[in-house]
Amino acid sequence: MRTEGTLTRLDRVFARLDREPQRPAHIDVPRMSRHRVVLFSATLAFYLSIVWAVVTTSWLVRLDWQVMFFRPYQQWPQIHAFLDYYVVLGQRGPTAVMVAAWLGWRSWRQHTLRPLLTLAASLLLLNITVGAAKLGMGRLGPHYATVIGSNEMGLGGDIFPSGHTANAVVTWGILAYLASTPRARRWLSALSAVTSLGVGLTTVYLGTHWLSDVLLGWAAGLLILLALPWCEPLIARAETALFDLRDRWRDRRGRRVPAPVPAAPVGAPVVLKPRAPAPDGAPAARETVGAGRTARTPVYLAPGPHTTRSERTPVTPAGSRRPPHSDRVPRGTTSAARPLTGS
Repeated sequence: MRTEGTLTRLDRVFARLDREPQRPAHIDVPRMSRHRVVLFSATLAFYLSIVWAVVTTSWLVRLDWQVMFFRPYQQWPQIHAFLDYYVVLGQRGPTAVMVAAWLGWRSWRQHTLRPLLTLAASLLLLNITVGAAKLGMGRLGPHYATVIGSNEMGLGGDIFPSGHTANAVVTWGILAYLASTPRARRWLSALSAVTSLGVGLTTVYLGTHWLSDVLLGWAAGLLILLALPWCEPLIARAETALFDLRDRWRDRRGRRVPAPVPAAPVGAPVVLKPRAPAPDGAPAARETVGAGRTARTPVYLAPGPHTTRSERTPVTPAGSRRPPHSDRVPRGTTSAARPLTGS
Protein backbone atom coordinates (compact mmCIF):
# COMPACT_ATOMS: atom_id res chain seq x y z
CA MET A 1 0.00 0.00 0.00
CA ARG A 2 1.51 3.34 -1.06
CA THR A 3 1.85 6.00 1.60
CA GLU A 4 1.99 9.77 1.11
CA GLY A 5 5.76 9.79 1.63
CA THR A 6 6.56 7.59 -1.38
CA LEU A 7 5.88 9.19 -4.77
CA THR A 8 5.49 7.31 -7.99
CA ARG A 9 7.24 8.30 -11.20
CA LEU A 10 4.06 9.95 -12.50
CA ASP A 11 3.79 12.02 -9.32
CA ARG A 12 7.38 13.19 -9.73
CA VAL A 13 6.73 14.15 -13.36
CA PHE A 14 3.70 16.28 -12.43
CA ALA A 15 5.58 17.82 -9.52
CA ARG A 16 8.34 18.83 -11.88
CA LEU A 17 5.83 20.33 -14.28
CA ASP A 18 4.29 22.34 -11.45
CA ARG A 19 7.70 23.81 -10.63
CA GLU A 20 8.23 24.83 -14.23
CA PRO A 21 8.44 28.64 -14.56
CA GLN A 22 5.91 30.51 -16.64
CA ARG A 23 8.48 32.05 -18.96
CA PRO A 24 11.65 29.95 -18.75
CA ALA A 25 14.68 32.19 -18.99
CA HIS A 26 17.22 29.37 -19.40
CA ILE A 27 16.14 28.57 -22.98
CA ASP A 28 18.63 30.14 -25.38
CA VAL A 29 17.26 31.39 -28.67
CA PRO A 30 19.57 30.14 -31.46
CA ARG A 31 21.52 32.87 -33.21
CA MET A 32 23.17 32.94 -36.59
CA SER A 33 26.69 32.07 -35.43
CA ARG A 34 29.71 31.67 -37.67
CA HIS A 35 29.47 27.89 -37.46
CA ARG A 36 25.83 28.00 -38.59
CA VAL A 37 26.69 30.37 -41.45
CA VAL A 38 29.35 27.93 -42.67
CA LEU A 39 26.89 25.02 -42.55
CA PHE A 40 24.28 27.07 -44.38
CA SER A 41 26.75 27.99 -47.12
CA ALA A 42 27.92 24.40 -47.54
CA THR A 43 24.34 23.10 -47.71
CA LEU A 44 23.41 25.75 -50.26
CA ALA A 45 26.41 24.76 -52.40
CA PHE A 46 25.34 21.11 -52.18
CA TYR A 47 21.80 22.10 -53.20
CA LEU A 48 22.99 23.99 -56.26
CA SER A 49 25.35 21.18 -57.26
CA ILE A 50 22.51 18.64 -57.21
CA VAL A 51 20.38 20.90 -59.39
CA TRP A 52 23.25 21.42 -61.83
CA ALA A 53 24.00 17.69 -62.00
CA VAL A 54 20.39 16.91 -62.91
CA VAL A 55 20.00 19.77 -65.38
CA THR A 56 23.14 18.73 -67.27
CA THR A 57 22.12 15.02 -67.28
CA SER A 58 25.29 13.91 -65.54
CA TRP A 59 26.20 10.67 -63.78
CA LEU A 60 23.56 11.39 -61.13
CA VAL A 61 20.78 11.02 -63.69
CA ARG A 62 22.25 7.70 -64.85
CA LEU A 63 22.27 6.56 -61.22
CA ASP A 64 18.63 7.54 -60.93
CA TRP A 65 17.73 5.30 -63.86
CA GLN A 66 19.79 2.39 -62.54
CA VAL A 67 18.00 2.53 -59.17
CA MET A 68 14.66 2.76 -60.91
CA PHE A 69 15.36 -0.30 -63.06
CA PHE A 70 16.54 -2.18 -59.97
CA ARG A 71 12.98 -1.86 -58.58
CA PRO A 72 13.62 -2.22 -54.83
CA TYR A 73 9.92 -2.90 -54.14
CA GLN A 74 10.30 -6.12 -56.15
CA GLN A 75 13.61 -7.08 -54.55
CA TRP A 76 12.29 -6.87 -50.97
CA PRO A 77 8.52 -7.24 -51.12
CA GLN A 78 8.27 -8.42 -47.51
CA ILE A 79 8.78 -4.89 -46.13
CA HIS A 80 6.41 -3.20 -48.55
CA ALA A 81 3.45 -3.16 -46.15
CA PHE A 82 5.49 -1.63 -43.33
CA LEU A 83 7.02 1.08 -45.53
CA ASP A 84 3.58 2.06 -46.83
CA TYR A 85 2.78 3.22 -43.29
CA TYR A 86 6.26 4.50 -42.48
CA VAL A 87 6.19 6.98 -45.37
CA VAL A 88 3.31 8.79 -43.60
CA LEU A 89 5.97 10.31 -41.31
CA GLY A 90 6.88 12.53 -44.25
CA GLN A 91 3.38 13.69 -45.18
CA ARG A 92 2.77 17.30 -44.27
CA GLY A 93 -0.73 17.00 -42.84
CA PRO A 94 -0.37 14.21 -40.24
CA THR A 95 3.13 15.24 -39.13
CA ALA A 96 2.16 18.91 -38.78
CA VAL A 97 -0.83 17.98 -36.60
CA MET A 98 1.25 15.74 -34.32
CA VAL A 99 4.09 18.21 -33.88
CA ALA A 100 1.70 21.17 -33.47
CA ALA A 101 -0.15 19.31 -30.68
CA TRP A 102 3.08 18.77 -28.76
CA LEU A 103 4.32 22.33 -29.30
CA GLY A 104 0.89 23.73 -28.38
CA TRP A 105 0.98 21.91 -25.05
CA ARG A 106 4.50 23.19 -24.48
CA SER A 107 3.43 26.74 -25.32
CA TRP A 108 0.57 26.49 -22.84
CA ARG A 109 2.87 25.18 -20.09
CA GLN A 110 5.52 27.85 -20.65
CA HIS A 111 3.12 30.72 -21.46
CA THR A 112 4.90 31.57 -24.70
CA LEU A 113 3.92 31.42 -28.36
CA ARG A 114 7.45 30.96 -29.69
CA PRO A 115 7.20 27.17 -30.37
CA LEU A 116 4.02 27.49 -32.42
CA LEU A 117 5.21 30.60 -34.24
CA THR A 118 8.52 28.91 -35.09
CA LEU A 119 6.69 25.90 -36.50
CA ALA A 120 4.44 28.18 -38.55
CA ALA A 121 7.43 30.11 -39.91
CA SER A 122 9.28 26.91 -40.88
CA LEU A 123 6.24 25.44 -42.66
CA LEU A 124 5.69 28.72 -44.49
CA LEU A 125 9.30 28.75 -45.69
CA LEU A 126 8.97 25.08 -46.68
CA ASN A 127 5.87 25.69 -48.79
CA ILE A 128 7.37 28.73 -50.51
CA THR A 129 10.85 27.39 -51.31
CA VAL A 130 10.09 23.75 -52.06
CA GLY A 131 6.86 24.57 -53.88
CA ALA A 132 8.57 27.16 -56.07
CA ALA A 133 11.39 24.72 -56.92
CA LYS A 134 8.92 21.95 -57.80
CA LEU A 135 6.92 24.15 -60.14
CA GLY A 136 9.98 25.85 -61.61
CA MET A 137 11.83 22.70 -62.59
CA GLY A 138 8.80 20.55 -63.47
CA ARG A 139 10.46 17.15 -63.33
CA LEU A 140 8.48 13.98 -63.91
CA GLY A 141 8.66 11.01 -61.54
CA PRO A 142 9.89 7.49 -62.33
CA HIS A 143 6.38 6.19 -62.98
CA TYR A 144 5.77 8.90 -65.59
CA ALA A 145 9.18 8.95 -67.31
CA THR A 146 9.08 9.27 -71.09
CA VAL A 147 12.65 8.85 -72.41
CA ILE A 148 15.17 6.45 -70.89
CA GLY A 149 18.27 8.27 -69.70
CA SER A 150 16.77 11.79 -69.79
CA ASN A 151 16.48 14.07 -66.80
CA GLU A 152 12.70 14.55 -67.39
CA MET A 153 12.96 18.26 -66.56
CA GLY A 154 10.48 20.91 -67.65
CA LEU A 155 7.68 18.48 -68.44
CA GLY A 156 5.14 19.70 -65.87
CA GLY A 157 6.05 17.39 -62.98
CA ASP A 158 6.28 18.34 -59.31
CA ILE A 159 8.64 15.88 -57.61
CA PHE A 160 12.00 17.68 -57.61
CA PRO A 161 12.91 18.13 -54.77
CA SER A 162 11.14 15.47 -52.72
CA GLY A 163 8.42 17.08 -50.60
CA HIS A 164 8.18 14.08 -48.26
CA THR A 165 11.88 14.23 -47.47
CA ALA A 166 12.01 18.00 -46.98
CA ASN A 167 8.91 17.92 -44.80
CA ALA A 168 10.36 15.14 -42.62
CA VAL A 169 13.59 17.11 -42.14
CA VAL A 170 11.75 20.31 -41.15
CA THR A 171 8.89 18.89 -39.10
CA TRP A 172 10.94 16.53 -36.95
CA GLY A 173 14.00 18.77 -36.96
CA ILE A 174 12.01 21.63 -35.42
CA LEU A 175 11.78 19.59 -32.22
CA ALA A 176 15.56 19.54 -31.99
CA TYR A 177 15.73 23.24 -32.85
CA LEU A 178 13.36 24.11 -29.96
CA ALA A 179 14.97 21.77 -27.42
CA SER A 180 15.69 23.41 -24.07
CA THR A 181 18.88 21.51 -23.18
CA PRO A 182 21.96 20.55 -25.24
CA ARG A 183 21.48 16.87 -24.43
CA ALA A 184 17.87 16.89 -25.65
CA ARG A 185 18.97 18.78 -28.76
CA ARG A 186 21.56 16.12 -29.63
CA TRP A 187 19.16 13.22 -29.16
CA LEU A 188 16.36 14.89 -31.10
CA SER A 189 18.75 15.86 -33.90
CA ALA A 190 19.86 12.25 -34.31
CA LEU A 191 16.26 11.01 -34.19
CA SER A 192 15.05 13.53 -36.79
CA ALA A 193 18.00 12.73 -39.07
CA VAL A 194 17.27 8.98 -38.96
CA THR A 195 13.54 9.57 -39.52
CA SER A 196 14.04 11.87 -42.52
CA LEU A 197 16.67 9.53 -43.98
CA GLY A 198 14.27 6.60 -43.71
CA VAL A 199 11.42 8.59 -45.28
CA GLY A 200 13.60 9.59 -48.24
CA LEU A 201 14.81 6.08 -48.89
CA THR A 202 11.26 4.78 -48.55
CA THR A 203 10.11 7.01 -51.42
CA VAL A 204 12.94 5.59 -53.55
CA TYR A 205 11.93 2.04 -52.54
CA LEU A 206 8.29 2.70 -53.54
CA GLY A 207 9.40 4.18 -56.86
CA THR A 208 7.70 7.56 -56.32
CA HIS A 209 10.93 9.61 -56.41
CA TRP A 210 14.33 9.56 -58.05
CA LEU A 211 17.36 9.30 -55.81
CA SER A 212 18.38 12.85 -56.75
CA ASP A 213 14.95 14.08 -55.61
CA VAL A 214 15.67 12.74 -52.14
CA LEU A 215 19.13 14.31 -52.01
CA LEU A 216 17.71 17.70 -52.95
CA GLY A 217 14.88 17.28 -50.42
CA TRP A 218 17.37 16.71 -47.59
CA ALA A 219 19.29 19.82 -48.59
CA ALA A 220 16.11 21.92 -48.90
CA GLY A 221 14.87 20.95 -45.43
CA LEU A 222 18.27 21.51 -43.83
CA LEU A 223 18.51 24.98 -45.38
CA ILE A 224 15.23 25.97 -43.73
CA LEU A 225 16.36 24.76 -40.30
CA LEU A 226 19.69 26.56 -40.61
CA ALA A 227 17.99 29.80 -41.71
CA LEU A 228 15.48 29.91 -38.82
CA PRO A 229 17.68 32.12 -36.55
CA TRP A 230 17.27 34.91 -39.11
CA CYS A 231 13.51 34.70 -38.47
CA GLU A 232 13.77 34.90 -34.66
CA PRO A 233 13.43 38.75 -34.43
CA LEU A 234 10.30 38.60 -36.56
CA ILE A 235 8.94 35.75 -34.42
CA ALA A 236 9.59 37.77 -31.23
CA ARG A 237 7.78 40.81 -32.64
CA ALA A 238 4.84 38.68 -33.72
CA GLU A 239 4.62 37.14 -30.24
CA THR A 240 4.67 40.57 -28.58
CA ALA A 241 1.98 41.87 -30.93
CA LEU A 242 -0.26 38.85 -30.24
CA PHE A 243 0.11 39.21 -26.47
CA ASP A 244 -0.66 42.95 -26.70
CA LEU A 245 -3.75 42.16 -28.74
CA ARG A 246 -4.82 39.61 -26.14
CA ASP A 247 -4.33 42.10 -23.29
CA ARG A 248 -6.36 44.78 -25.08
CA TRP A 249 -9.13 42.29 -25.73
CA ARG A 250 -9.18 41.27 -22.08
CA ASP A 251 -9.28 44.91 -20.96
CA ARG A 252 -12.17 45.59 -23.33
CA ARG A 253 -14.08 42.62 -21.99
CA GLY A 254 -13.34 43.47 -18.36
CA ARG A 255 -14.34 47.13 -18.66
CA ARG A 256 -17.27 47.88 -16.31
CA VAL A 257 -20.51 49.05 -17.81
CA PRO A 258 -21.86 52.20 -16.00
CA ALA A 259 -24.77 51.40 -13.70
CA PRO A 260 -28.16 52.61 -14.95
CA VAL A 261 -29.88 55.51 -13.14
CA PRO A 262 -32.60 54.09 -10.85
CA ALA A 263 -36.08 55.06 -11.99
CA ALA A 264 -38.70 56.47 -9.69
CA PRO A 265 -40.94 53.89 -8.01
CA VAL A 266 -44.31 53.33 -9.60
CA GLY A 267 -46.44 54.32 -6.64
CA ALA A 268 -44.43 57.34 -5.48
CA PRO A 269 -46.45 60.55 -4.95
CA VAL A 270 -45.88 63.34 -7.43
CA VAL A 271 -45.88 66.92 -6.21
CA LEU A 272 -47.40 69.29 -8.73
CA LYS A 273 -46.60 72.98 -8.63
CA PRO A 274 -49.55 75.36 -8.95
CA ARG A 275 -49.87 76.68 -12.44
CA ALA A 276 -49.80 80.39 -12.93
CA PRO A 277 -53.12 81.82 -14.10
CA ALA A 278 -53.26 82.54 -17.79
CA PRO A 279 -53.74 86.13 -18.87
CA ASP A 280 -57.12 87.31 -20.10
CA GLY A 281 -57.83 86.16 -23.61
CA ALA A 282 -54.96 83.63 -23.77
CA PRO A 283 -55.80 79.96 -24.25
CA ALA A 284 -55.12 77.74 -21.29
CA ALA A 285 -51.94 75.71 -21.61
CA ARG A 286 -52.32 72.00 -21.57
CA GLU A 287 -50.72 70.12 -18.73
CA THR A 288 -48.24 67.49 -19.90
CA VAL A 289 -47.53 64.36 -17.96
CA GLY A 290 -43.81 63.84 -17.33
CA ALA A 291 -41.92 60.66 -17.54
CA GLY A 292 -41.86 60.30 -13.73
CA ARG A 293 -45.61 60.70 -13.30
CA THR A 294 -47.95 57.75 -13.33
CA ALA A 295 -50.87 57.59 -15.73
CA ARG A 296 -54.32 58.11 -14.29
CA THR A 297 -56.69 55.21 -13.97
CA PRO A 298 -59.06 55.04 -16.97
CA VAL A 299 -62.61 56.02 -16.33
CA TYR A 300 -64.02 52.71 -17.47
CA LEU A 301 -62.16 50.78 -14.78
CA ALA A 302 -63.61 50.38 -11.30
CA PRO A 303 -61.96 52.99 -9.05
CA GLY A 304 -62.57 51.16 -5.81
CA PRO A 305 -61.39 47.85 -4.41
CA HIS A 306 -62.66 44.58 -5.77
CA THR A 307 -65.87 43.36 -4.14
CA THR A 308 -67.59 40.03 -4.11
CA ARG A 309 -70.74 39.31 -6.07
CA SER A 310 -72.91 39.30 -2.97
CA GLU A 311 -71.76 42.79 -1.98
CA ARG A 312 -72.48 44.40 -5.32
CA THR A 313 -75.57 46.58 -5.87
CA PRO A 314 -78.13 44.93 -8.12
CA VAL A 315 -78.39 46.52 -11.47
CA THR A 316 -81.71 45.00 -12.51
CA PRO A 317 -84.62 47.44 -12.92
CA ALA A 318 -87.18 47.71 -10.09
CA GLY A 319 -90.50 45.98 -10.43
CA SER A 320 -91.69 42.64 -11.63
CA ARG A 321 -90.07 40.87 -14.55
CA ARG A 322 -93.40 39.32 -15.66
CA PRO A 323 -94.96 40.68 -18.81
CA PRO A 324 -98.12 42.73 -18.29
CA HIS A 325 -101.53 41.03 -18.85
CA SER A 326 -104.73 42.97 -19.42
CA ASP A 327 -106.92 40.38 -17.75
CA ARG A 328 -104.93 40.15 -14.55
CA VAL A 329 -105.31 42.42 -11.58
CA PRO A 330 -102.56 43.15 -9.17
CA ARG A 331 -102.83 41.75 -5.69
CA GLY A 332 -104.38 43.90 -2.94
CA THR A 333 -106.85 45.67 -5.24
CA THR A 334 -110.61 45.05 -5.57
CA SER A 335 -111.57 43.93 -8.95
CA ALA A 336 -114.88 44.80 -10.66
CA ALA A 337 -117.73 42.33 -10.53
CA ARG A 338 -117.19 39.57 -12.93
CA PRO A 339 -120.13 38.83 -15.18
CA LEU A 340 -121.94 35.71 -14.26
CA THR A 341 -122.37 33.13 -16.84
CA GLY A 342 -125.46 31.14 -17.14
CA SER A 343 -128.68 31.87 -15.22
